[in-house]
Amino acid sequence: MRIEISNIDLNTIKEAQRLMPKSSIRKIDLIRSNTFSNICHNQIFLKLECYQKTGSFKVRGAVAMIEGLGREEKRNGVVAASAGNHAQGVAYASAMNKMACTIVMPKNASPAKIAATKSYGAQVILEGNNYDESSKYALQISETEGKTPVPAFDHPDIISGQGTVGLEILEDLKQIDEIYVPVGGGGLIAGVAIAAKSFNPKIRIIGVESVAFPSMKRSIEKNKISNVQDGYTIADGISVKTPGKLPFQIIQKFVDDIVVVDDLSIVKTMFLLMERSKIVTEPAGAASLAYLISNRKLLSKNKNIVSILSGGNVDMYLLGQVVAKGLMQTGRMIKLFIELTDKPGALKNIVDEITRANVNIVEVVHDRLSSNISAGTAGVYLSLELENKDQSKVLINLFDKLKIKYKLIK
Repeated sequence: MRIEISNIDLNTIKEAQRLMPKSSIRKIDLIRSNTFSNICHNQIFLKLECYQKTGSFKVRGAVAMIEGLGREEKRNGVVAASAGNHAQGVAYASAMNKMACTIVMPKNASPAKIAATKSYGAQVILEGNNYDESSKYALQISETEGKTPVPAFDHPDIISGQGTVGLEILEDLKQIDEIYVPVGGGGLIAGVAIAAKSFNPKIRIIGVESVAFPSMKRSIEKNKISNVQDGYTIADGISVKTPGKLPFQIIQKFVDDIVVVDDLSIVKTMFLLMERSKIVTEPAGAASLAYLISNRKLLSKNKNIVSILSGGNVDMYLLGQVVAKGLMQTGRMIKLFIELTDKPGALKNIVDEITRANVNIVEVVHDRLSSNISAGTAGVYLSLELENKDQSKVLINLFDKLKIKYKLIK
Protein backbone atom coordinates (compact mmCIF):
# COMPACT_ATOMS: atom_id res chain seq x y z
CA MET A 1 0.00 0.00 0.00
CA ARG A 2 1.36 3.40 -1.03
CA ILE A 3 1.13 5.87 1.84
CA GLU A 4 2.63 9.31 1.32
CA ILE A 5 2.21 12.83 2.63
CA SER A 6 4.46 15.86 2.09
CA ASN A 7 7.24 13.75 0.57
CA ILE A 8 7.26 11.29 3.48
CA ASP A 9 6.54 7.65 2.70
CA LEU A 10 7.91 4.19 3.38
CA ASN A 11 10.82 4.80 1.00
CA THR A 12 11.96 7.98 2.76
CA ILE A 13 11.81 6.14 6.09
CA LYS A 14 13.86 3.27 4.65
CA GLU A 15 16.33 5.82 3.26
CA ALA A 16 16.60 7.42 6.72
CA GLN A 17 17.35 3.98 8.13
CA ARG A 18 20.02 3.45 5.47
CA LEU A 19 21.64 6.80 6.28
CA MET A 20 21.95 6.01 9.97
CA PRO A 21 25.37 4.54 10.79
CA LYS A 22 25.02 1.41 12.93
CA SER A 23 27.50 2.94 15.32
CA SER A 24 25.16 5.92 15.85
CA ILE A 25 21.80 4.21 16.36
CA ARG A 26 21.08 1.05 18.32
CA LYS A 27 18.73 -1.57 16.89
CA ILE A 28 16.76 -2.38 20.02
CA ASP A 29 14.85 -5.65 19.95
CA LEU A 30 11.16 -5.71 20.78
CA ILE A 31 10.54 -7.63 24.02
CA ARG A 32 7.39 -9.32 25.27
CA SER A 33 6.61 -8.46 28.90
CA ASN A 34 5.04 -11.31 30.84
CA THR A 35 4.22 -8.94 33.72
CA PHE A 36 2.35 -6.36 31.67
CA SER A 37 0.76 -8.99 29.43
CA ASN A 38 -0.81 -10.51 32.55
CA ILE A 39 -1.88 -7.12 33.89
CA CYS A 40 -3.49 -6.04 30.60
CA HIS A 41 -4.81 -9.47 29.49
CA ASN A 42 -3.09 -9.03 26.13
CA GLN A 43 0.27 -9.78 24.61
CA ILE A 44 2.22 -6.62 25.50
CA PHE A 45 5.46 -5.92 23.64
CA LEU A 46 7.79 -3.09 24.66
CA LYS A 47 9.92 -1.04 22.28
CA LEU A 48 12.68 0.20 24.59
CA GLU A 49 13.81 3.50 23.09
CA CYS A 50 14.79 4.42 26.64
CA TYR A 51 17.91 2.32 25.87
CA GLN A 52 18.68 4.24 22.67
CA LYS A 53 21.82 6.35 22.26
CA THR A 54 21.37 9.59 24.27
CA GLY A 55 18.48 7.88 26.07
CA SER A 56 15.69 8.73 23.63
CA PHE A 57 14.22 8.10 20.16
CA LYS A 58 14.92 11.77 19.37
CA VAL A 59 18.43 10.94 18.21
CA ARG A 60 17.01 9.04 15.22
CA GLY A 61 15.46 12.11 13.62
CA ALA A 62 18.50 14.23 14.40
CA VAL A 63 20.89 11.71 12.84
CA ALA A 64 18.66 11.25 9.78
CA MET A 65 18.46 14.98 9.10
CA ILE A 66 22.11 15.80 9.82
CA GLU A 67 23.44 12.85 7.80
CA GLY A 68 21.41 14.15 4.84
CA LEU A 69 22.84 17.71 4.91
CA GLY A 70 25.08 18.93 2.11
CA ARG A 71 28.76 19.78 2.56
CA GLU A 72 28.15 23.51 2.83
CA GLU A 73 25.43 23.02 5.44
CA LYS A 74 27.65 20.73 7.46
CA ARG A 75 30.48 23.24 7.24
CA ASN A 76 28.23 25.99 8.66
CA GLY A 77 26.91 23.79 11.47
CA VAL A 78 23.46 23.45 13.00
CA VAL A 79 21.35 25.08 15.68
CA ALA A 80 18.40 23.73 17.66
CA ALA A 81 16.20 24.69 20.57
CA SER A 82 15.35 22.14 23.22
CA ALA A 83 15.21 21.63 26.97
CA GLY A 84 16.14 17.96 26.88
CA ASN A 85 16.12 14.94 24.59
CA HIS A 86 16.19 16.73 21.24
CA ALA A 87 19.14 18.81 22.43
CA GLN A 88 21.14 15.70 23.25
CA GLY A 89 20.16 14.01 19.99
CA VAL A 90 21.26 16.95 17.84
CA ALA A 91 24.47 17.41 19.83
CA TYR A 92 25.30 13.71 19.49
CA ALA A 93 24.55 13.60 15.74
CA SER A 94 26.69 16.71 15.21
CA ALA A 95 29.57 15.19 17.14
CA MET A 96 29.40 12.06 14.96
CA ASN A 97 29.79 14.31 11.90
CA LYS A 98 32.40 16.56 13.54
CA MET A 99 30.19 19.60 13.03
CA ALA A 100 29.67 22.78 15.00
CA CYS A 101 26.46 22.63 17.01
CA THR A 102 24.65 25.32 19.00
CA ILE A 103 21.81 24.39 21.33
CA VAL A 104 19.54 27.04 22.82
CA MET A 105 17.97 25.94 26.08
CA PRO A 106 15.58 27.77 28.43
CA LYS A 107 17.17 29.43 31.43
CA ASN A 108 15.34 27.02 33.74
CA ALA A 109 16.59 23.89 31.96
CA SER A 110 17.76 21.02 34.13
CA PRO A 111 21.47 21.31 35.02
CA ALA A 112 21.82 17.58 34.35
CA LYS A 113 20.42 17.98 30.82
CA ILE A 114 22.64 21.00 30.16
CA ALA A 115 25.69 19.01 31.27
CA ALA A 116 24.66 16.01 29.13
CA THR A 117 24.25 18.21 26.05
CA LYS A 118 27.62 19.88 26.60
CA SER A 119 29.25 16.47 26.99
CA TYR A 120 28.66 15.84 23.29
CA GLY A 121 30.62 18.98 22.43
CA ALA A 122 27.71 21.35 21.74
CA GLN A 123 27.77 25.05 22.57
CA VAL A 124 24.85 25.63 24.94
CA ILE A 125 23.20 29.04 25.17
CA LEU A 126 20.65 29.68 27.90
CA GLU A 127 18.10 32.07 26.47
CA GLY A 128 14.37 32.48 27.14
CA ASN A 129 12.07 31.37 29.90
CA ASN A 130 10.44 28.58 27.91
CA TYR A 131 10.82 26.52 24.72
CA ASP A 132 8.99 29.04 22.51
CA GLU A 133 11.35 31.87 23.49
CA SER A 134 14.40 29.62 23.07
CA SER A 135 13.14 28.53 19.64
CA LYS A 136 12.81 32.15 18.46
CA TYR A 137 16.37 32.85 19.54
CA ALA A 138 17.61 29.72 17.75
CA LEU A 139 16.01 30.96 14.53
CA GLN A 140 17.78 34.31 14.97
CA ILE A 141 21.11 32.47 15.23
CA SER A 142 20.25 30.51 12.10
CA GLU A 143 19.57 33.71 10.15
CA THR A 144 22.61 35.65 11.37
CA GLU A 145 25.18 32.81 11.37
CA GLY A 146 23.93 30.67 8.52
CA LYS A 147 23.46 27.58 10.67
CA THR A 148 20.86 25.01 9.64
CA PRO A 149 17.97 24.79 12.14
CA VAL A 150 17.10 21.27 13.26
CA PRO A 151 13.43 21.21 14.34
CA ALA A 152 12.28 18.90 17.10
CA PHE A 153 9.43 17.32 15.10
CA ASP A 154 8.08 19.50 12.29
CA HIS A 155 10.30 18.42 9.37
CA PRO A 156 10.14 15.55 6.81
CA ASP A 157 13.65 14.28 7.60
CA ILE A 158 12.97 14.29 11.35
CA ILE A 159 9.70 12.40 10.90
CA SER A 160 11.33 9.89 8.53
CA GLY A 161 14.07 9.30 11.09
CA GLN A 162 11.56 8.72 13.87
CA GLY A 163 9.66 6.39 11.53
CA THR A 164 12.56 3.92 11.70
CA VAL A 165 11.19 2.95 15.13
CA GLY A 166 8.15 1.62 13.26
CA LEU A 167 10.30 -0.28 10.76
CA GLU A 168 12.15 -2.05 13.56
CA ILE A 169 8.90 -3.00 15.29
CA LEU A 170 7.61 -4.54 12.06
CA GLU A 171 10.86 -6.43 11.55
CA ASP A 172 10.53 -8.05 15.00
CA LEU A 173 6.79 -8.75 15.13
CA LYS A 174 4.77 -9.73 12.07
CA GLN A 175 1.35 -9.88 13.67
CA ILE A 176 0.49 -6.54 15.28
CA ASP A 177 -2.96 -5.35 16.28
CA GLU A 178 -2.19 -2.01 17.95
CA ILE A 179 0.74 0.34 18.56
CA TYR A 180 0.59 2.92 21.38
CA VAL A 181 2.87 5.94 21.02
CA PRO A 182 3.59 8.92 23.33
CA VAL A 183 2.66 12.21 21.62
CA GLY A 184 4.21 15.63 22.17
CA GLY A 185 4.81 17.50 18.93
CA GLY A 186 3.81 14.40 16.97
CA GLY A 187 6.98 13.51 15.04
CA LEU A 188 7.34 9.99 16.44
CA ILE A 189 3.76 8.87 15.94
CA ALA A 190 3.67 10.42 12.46
CA GLY A 191 6.67 8.40 11.32
CA VAL A 192 5.54 5.20 13.03
CA ALA A 193 2.03 5.53 11.54
CA ILE A 194 3.33 5.85 7.97
CA ALA A 195 5.69 2.90 8.42
CA ALA A 196 3.09 0.63 10.04
CA LYS A 197 0.17 1.50 7.79
CA SER A 198 2.33 0.99 4.69
CA PHE A 199 2.81 -2.65 5.71
CA ASN A 200 -0.65 -3.27 7.15
CA PRO A 201 -3.41 -0.62 7.09
CA LYS A 202 -5.34 -2.64 9.72
CA ILE A 203 -2.77 -1.94 12.46
CA ARG A 204 -4.36 0.55 14.84
CA ILE A 205 -2.12 3.46 15.85
CA ILE A 206 -3.06 5.20 19.10
CA GLY A 207 -1.34 8.32 20.40
CA VAL A 208 -1.09 9.04 24.13
CA GLU A 209 -0.86 12.62 25.44
CA SER A 210 -0.70 14.05 28.94
CA VAL A 211 -4.12 15.11 30.20
CA ALA A 212 -2.49 18.48 31.01
CA PHE A 213 -1.34 19.06 27.40
CA PRO A 214 -3.86 17.48 24.99
CA SER A 215 -2.83 19.77 22.12
CA MET A 216 -2.89 17.13 19.37
CA LYS A 217 -6.14 15.58 20.57
CA ARG A 218 -7.78 19.00 20.65
CA SER A 219 -6.39 19.84 17.20
CA ILE A 220 -7.79 16.63 15.72
CA GLU A 221 -11.19 17.25 17.34
CA LYS A 222 -11.31 20.83 16.01
CA ASN A 223 -9.82 19.86 12.63
CA LYS A 224 -7.20 22.60 12.94
CA ILE A 225 -3.98 23.29 14.85
CA SER A 226 -5.02 24.33 18.35
CA ASN A 227 -3.07 25.55 21.38
CA VAL A 228 -3.47 24.60 25.01
CA GLN A 229 -2.90 26.92 27.95
CA ASP A 230 -0.25 26.44 30.58
CA GLY A 231 -0.63 23.21 32.50
CA TYR A 232 1.57 21.02 34.65
CA THR A 233 2.74 17.47 34.15
CA ILE A 234 5.82 15.54 35.22
CA ALA A 235 5.91 14.26 31.62
CA ASP A 236 7.75 17.32 30.30
CA GLY A 237 8.79 15.44 27.16
CA ILE A 238 5.18 15.55 25.91
CA SER A 239 4.17 18.91 27.43
CA VAL A 240 3.75 20.61 24.05
CA LYS A 241 1.36 23.55 23.75
CA THR A 242 1.18 23.56 19.95
CA PRO A 243 1.64 20.38 17.87
CA GLY A 244 3.62 20.30 14.65
CA LYS A 245 1.81 21.22 11.42
CA LEU A 246 3.24 18.35 9.38
CA PRO A 247 2.69 15.71 12.10
CA PHE A 248 -0.87 17.03 12.47
CA GLN A 249 -1.59 16.40 8.79
CA ILE A 250 -0.19 12.87 9.00
CA ILE A 251 -2.03 12.06 12.21
CA GLN A 252 -5.30 13.28 10.70
CA LYS A 253 -4.97 10.68 7.94
CA PHE A 254 -3.25 7.70 9.52
CA VAL A 255 -3.70 7.68 13.32
CA ASP A 256 -6.77 5.94 14.68
CA ASP A 257 -7.14 7.70 18.03
CA ILE A 258 -5.51 10.13 20.48
CA VAL A 259 -6.06 9.43 24.18
CA VAL A 260 -4.81 11.02 27.40
CA VAL A 261 -3.24 9.80 30.63
CA ASP A 262 -2.68 11.46 34.02
CA ASP A 263 0.47 11.82 36.11
CA LEU A 264 -0.74 9.40 38.78
CA SER A 265 -0.93 6.59 36.21
CA ILE A 266 2.47 7.52 34.81
CA VAL A 267 4.12 7.41 38.25
CA LYS A 268 2.62 4.01 39.00
CA THR A 269 3.81 2.65 35.64
CA MET A 270 7.35 4.00 36.09
CA PHE A 271 7.44 2.29 39.47
CA LEU A 272 6.17 -1.02 38.07
CA LEU A 273 8.67 -0.89 35.20
CA MET A 274 11.53 -0.43 37.65
CA GLU A 275 10.38 -3.01 40.16
CA ARG A 276 9.07 -5.75 37.85
CA SER A 277 11.17 -5.31 34.69
CA LYS A 278 14.23 -3.35 35.89
CA ILE A 279 13.50 -0.72 33.22
CA VAL A 280 13.98 3.00 33.95
CA THR A 281 11.96 5.42 31.85
CA GLU A 282 11.27 9.12 31.98
CA PRO A 283 7.62 10.11 32.58
CA ALA A 284 6.89 10.84 28.91
CA GLY A 285 8.49 7.53 27.98
CA ALA A 286 6.09 5.60 30.21
CA ALA A 287 2.93 7.38 29.00
CA SER A 288 1.77 4.81 26.44
CA LEU A 289 2.12 1.86 28.81
CA ALA A 290 0.52 3.91 31.60
CA TYR A 291 -2.57 4.35 29.45
CA LEU A 292 -2.77 0.62 28.75
CA ILE A 293 -2.46 -0.29 32.43
CA SER A 294 -4.93 2.33 33.68
CA ASN A 295 -7.49 1.37 31.01
CA ARG A 296 -6.87 -2.39 30.94
CA LYS A 297 -10.52 -3.20 31.71
CA LEU A 298 -11.59 -1.42 28.52
CA LEU A 299 -9.17 -3.29 26.24
CA SER A 300 -10.21 -6.14 24.00
CA LYS A 301 -8.35 -9.28 25.05
CA ASN A 302 -5.72 -11.46 23.39
CA LYS A 303 -4.27 -8.88 21.02
CA ASN A 304 -0.67 -8.21 20.11
CA ILE A 305 -0.08 -4.68 21.42
CA VAL A 306 3.15 -2.68 21.16
CA SER A 307 3.94 0.09 23.63
CA ILE A 308 6.77 2.44 22.72
CA LEU A 309 8.80 3.53 25.77
CA SER A 310 10.21 6.62 24.11
CA GLY A 311 12.90 7.80 26.54
CA GLY A 312 14.80 7.21 29.77
CA ASN A 313 16.32 10.58 30.68
CA VAL A 314 14.78 11.08 34.10
CA ASP A 315 16.02 13.43 36.80
CA MET A 316 17.41 11.48 39.76
CA TYR A 317 15.51 13.55 42.32
CA LEU A 318 12.25 12.89 40.47
CA LEU A 319 13.11 9.20 40.29
CA GLY A 320 13.37 9.11 44.08
CA GLN A 321 9.93 10.69 44.35
CA VAL A 322 8.52 8.17 41.88
CA VAL A 323 9.79 5.28 44.03
CA ALA A 324 8.27 6.76 47.19
CA LYS A 325 4.94 7.59 45.54
CA GLY A 326 4.87 4.22 43.79
CA LEU A 327 5.26 2.44 47.12
CA MET A 328 2.40 4.50 48.56
CA GLN A 329 0.14 3.89 45.53
CA THR A 330 0.66 0.14 45.76
CA GLY A 331 -0.03 0.14 49.50
CA ARG A 332 3.53 -0.69 50.50
CA MET A 333 4.33 2.54 52.27
CA ILE A 334 2.19 4.62 54.57
CA LYS A 335 2.78 7.89 56.40
CA LEU A 336 1.33 8.44 59.84
CA PHE A 337 1.12 11.29 62.29
CA ILE A 338 1.06 10.18 65.93
CA GLU A 339 0.56 12.42 68.95
CA LEU A 340 2.37 11.23 72.09
CA THR A 341 2.78 12.33 75.68
CA ASP A 342 6.08 14.20 75.77
CA LYS A 343 7.92 11.98 78.21
CA PRO A 344 10.85 9.53 78.05
CA GLY A 345 10.02 6.15 76.53
CA ALA A 346 6.78 7.17 74.79
CA LEU A 347 8.26 6.95 71.29
CA LYS A 348 10.20 3.78 72.14
CA ASN A 349 6.97 2.00 73.08
CA ILE A 350 5.45 2.86 69.69
CA VAL A 351 8.60 1.76 67.87
CA ASP A 352 8.62 -1.53 69.73
CA GLU A 353 5.03 -2.25 68.69
CA ILE A 354 5.83 -1.44 65.06
CA THR A 355 8.88 -3.71 65.20
CA ARG A 356 6.78 -6.58 66.59
CA ALA A 357 4.43 -6.12 63.62
CA ASN A 358 7.47 -6.73 61.34
CA VAL A 359 7.14 -3.30 59.73
CA ASN A 360 10.19 -1.35 58.52
CA ILE A 361 10.51 2.27 59.69
CA VAL A 362 11.84 4.37 56.81
CA GLU A 363 11.72 7.83 58.37
CA VAL A 364 10.96 9.45 61.73
CA VAL A 365 10.33 13.19 62.18
CA HIS A 366 9.83 14.44 65.76
CA ASP A 367 7.89 17.71 66.21
CA ARG A 368 7.29 19.60 69.48
CA LEU A 369 7.10 23.16 68.17
CA SER A 370 4.33 23.35 65.56
CA SER A 371 1.20 25.25 66.52
CA ASN A 372 -0.99 22.18 66.08
CA ILE A 373 0.98 20.28 68.75
CA SER A 374 -0.55 20.67 72.22
CA ALA A 375 1.66 21.65 75.15
CA GLY A 376 3.01 18.58 76.95
CA THR A 377 2.76 16.43 73.85
CA ALA A 378 4.96 15.67 70.85
CA GLY A 379 4.03 14.88 67.27
CA VAL A 380 5.82 12.15 65.35
CA TYR A 381 5.64 11.63 61.60
CA LEU A 382 6.43 8.05 60.59
CA SER A 383 7.06 6.64 57.12
CA LEU A 384 6.59 2.87 57.22
CA GLU A 385 7.41 0.27 54.55
CA LEU A 386 5.03 -2.69 54.35
CA GLU A 387 4.82 -5.96 52.48
CA ASN A 388 1.33 -5.23 51.16
CA LYS A 389 -1.96 -3.47 51.96
CA ASP A 390 -3.07 -6.27 54.29
CA GLN A 391 -0.12 -5.60 56.57
CA SER A 392 -1.19 -1.96 56.88
CA LYS A 393 -4.58 -3.11 58.12
CA VAL A 394 -2.92 -5.25 60.79
CA LEU A 395 -0.85 -2.26 61.88
CA ILE A 396 -3.86 0.06 62.06
CA ASN A 397 -5.81 -2.51 64.08
CA LEU A 398 -2.86 -2.70 66.49
CA PHE A 399 -2.86 1.09 66.95
CA ASP A 400 -6.61 1.05 67.57
CA LYS A 401 -6.22 -1.72 70.15
CA LEU A 402 -3.48 0.19 71.99
CA LYS A 403 -5.55 3.42 71.77
CA ILE A 404 -2.75 5.23 69.96
CA LYS A 405 -3.92 8.48 68.38
CA TYR A 406 -2.87 8.56 64.72
CA LYS A 407 -3.76 10.14 61.40
CA LEU A 408 -2.99 8.72 57.97
CA ILE A 409 -1.26 11.22 55.69
CA LYS A 410 -1.89 10.93 51.96
